[in-house]
Amino acid sequence: MPETERRALWLVPVAPLGGVARHVLDATRTGVPGWSITVLCPEGALAARLRAQGTTVIAAPFGPDAGLRTSRRALAAAVRVSGAEIVHSHLAYADIVSAWTRLPRTARRFTTEHGIARDDGVYHRSSAQAGAMALVHRLRFRRFDGAIAVSEATRAAMVEKWRVRRPIVVIPNGVALPDGVAVREPADVAGLRILALSRLSAEKRIDRLIEAYALVRREHPAATLTVAGEGPLRGELEARAAGLGVPVAFPGFVDPERAMADADVVAQLSVWENCSYTLLDAVARGLRVVASRAGGNGAIVGRDRCVDPDDLAATAAALVTAPPVPRDRLTTPGDMTAAIARAYAGEEPAC
Repeated sequence: MPETERRALWLVPVAPLGGVARHVLDATRTGVPGWSITVLCPEGALAARLRAQGTTVIAAPFGPDAGLRTSRRALAAAVRVSGAEIVHSHLAYADIVSAWTRLPRTARRFTTEHGIARDDGVYHRSSAQAGAMALVHRLRFRRFDGAIAVSEATRAAMVEKWRVRRPIVVIPNGVALPDGVAVREPADVAGLRILALSRLSAEKRIDRLIEAYALVRREHPAATLTVAGEGPLRGELEARAAGLGVPVAFPGFVDPERAMADADVVAQLSVWENCSYTLLDAVARGLRVVASRAGGNGAIVGRDRCVDPDDLAATAAALVTAPPVPRDRLTTPGDMTAAIARAYAGEEPAC
């Protein structure tokens, strides 16, 4: 590590690969200018990927499976080992552990919010649970020195639901822009290939996508829909497709890049998204996208291009005619990590 680099410890309380893991992998692979990053996370797929790309990892019992007391001990030990000046938490559990762990006076606490929604039902089982968690977040923010949100919609939800009074910097997720990408217009609209990469749960509104696809099939009977992913509603969604008489492929988990290579348009009709990597990757690879007016989707594809999933006719029309999204709307990983460095320095203006 160059002597001029300062040290930050990133806290990730989950082991599997997902959206937050993707953010951490991209950021640490690209590098935060002027900072050496060590990641504290449980042993598992994320830790293995981080090691493979040369990122320093402290794999320890940390997160919901380890429990609060054990997680606090792991954090305190990791701060001592890493000599971190900044402790940067990702996801609510890590935020809470960070807030209520005694850290050296020289250490500053930062947080990035990846997953808040205006609709309490997206992440909480009841209004009582949502209210309790909102109070916890209001209290923990008193102990943080910096806050980052992945979209303006995320920032607004933090202010509204948690009454955050400190400045919140908006830094969108970054995505690499492959060279030589051309927008993939289907050679024949009749053979349109529609793809959804999603957890099969109610908030993703796959049922609306299937119903809109049924309308598309009336005019274009060779059009296809692939719904890749798993979740509690798989059986219900398969039954819905069968009831409408439309063939929908449910292949389970797939390699996203391969799936996108065989698609013309990616559809995402979620109740809420903060800064969706699915949409970012689709735009970066030249696919057309159809997205709901939810959360940060408009910042990626343009608010005027978003659809109301309850308007099935409009959604079906968009699946066929949605124009390509300019790739210059996207933030690159280098832009993202440079903005994080500015936030650490207190240089990024509040949004």
